[in-house]
Amino acid sequence: MDFRLSDEERMIRDTVRDFIRREVMPLEPEVLENERQGRPSLPLKTLDALQQKARALGFWGINTPEEYGGANLGSLAALVTYEELGRTFVPFHFGGSADNILYHGNADQRERYLIPTIEGRLRSCFALTEPGAGSDAGNIRTTAVRDGDDWIINGEKIFITNGNEADFAMVFAVTDKSQGPHEGISCFLVDRDMGWRSTPIRTMGDWDPGALVFDNVRVPGSNMLGEEGKGFHLAMRWIGAARWIIPARAVGMAERLLEMAIEYSKTRVTFGVPLADRQAIQWMIADSAVEIEATRWMTYRAAWMEDQGMDNRHQASLSKLYGANMANRVVDRVLQIHGGMGYTKELPIERWYREARLFRIFDGTDEIQRYIIARNLIKGHVRLGE
Repeated sequence: MDFRLSDEERMIRDTVRDFIRREVMPLEPEVLENERQGRPSLPLKTLDALQQKARALGFWGINTPEEYGGANLGSLAALVTYEELGRTFVPFHFGGSADNILYHGNADQRERYLIPTIEGRLRSCFALTEPGAGSDAGNIRTTAVRDGDDWIINGEKIFITNGNEADFAMVFAVTDKSQGPHEGISCFLVDRDMGWRSTPIRTMGDWDPGALVFDNVRVPGSNMLGEEGKGFHLAMRWIGAARWIIPARAVGMAERLLEMAIEYSKTRVTFGVPLADRQAIQWMIADSAVEIEATRWMTYRAAWMEDQGMDNRHQASLSKLYGANMANRVVDRVLQIHGGMGYTKELPIERWYREARLFRIFDGTDEIQRYIIARNLIKGHVRLGE
């Protein structure tokens, strides 16, 4: 086994790390101040300008096929970029990409939706979750009823990332109730100007998803994505494709937090002795370092398996479950090491504390990951030691 990154992967990691430190981290005070004032963390024009700076360095469409102007670097190379992005709480991501299921569109749909999204001219959102259907995604109630060559969509979606900014939504709706859960669900590309509306949902973190309402929204039949009744299978391709992204970001976040804790423990003196000399503090640092390293290699293996064309879903669930909880344990220890100062808004630790809590819910809750892992083992889909 060779655990070293390739020369190209190290170059990507180092270039992204330098970009994050030089261009993105300096914006952190502005993000914190905007949050205190109840304003959006950063204007979209600021984030778009950052994406263009990154594009000049070649970071555009990291996993987008070359035929669409992307770099198509592969999952492991993408993972090291997510790890570096996790080192800051500025809501920045590299441009030039699109949701994977958009590639399943026909030629007309790729021209109208996929390419403009990759180029940054359109913003999309993935509208699956509903008030009564979160982890149980197959239980959605939004309906699409045929009316001539069109479909009429009625229903509500909730906790939709980018739902407030999106120009169009990939909406999943029941088109044939007789098929039962997981079948009879279709996906539609629905422009905002077709009539749906969104409302921000305020959360404890920076992420303010949208609540989307569809009230007799008329959609042309030509806007159905993929086959009729096969939408749920498309949704699972979107959800399960890269569950390792969250633990990758968790590694970057936790490493930066731990660096802060180590530095603080060496300078903060209590009863004449630096905190770094206290065994209780040393153990917090040691435990955090062990868990970060464990998450890193679980996550790297999930991405590597994907690059090899292997089924990585079980490994992705393992890394998602462990990494999400690791981030929460590390940020809690770091806050504890900083004591009262860690609890204040003078430091960004409490900001990360709130952000890390979402990791255990987003893209499949802890409970769903445990269900998947246990089911795979009990049913023999995965065997221990193999």
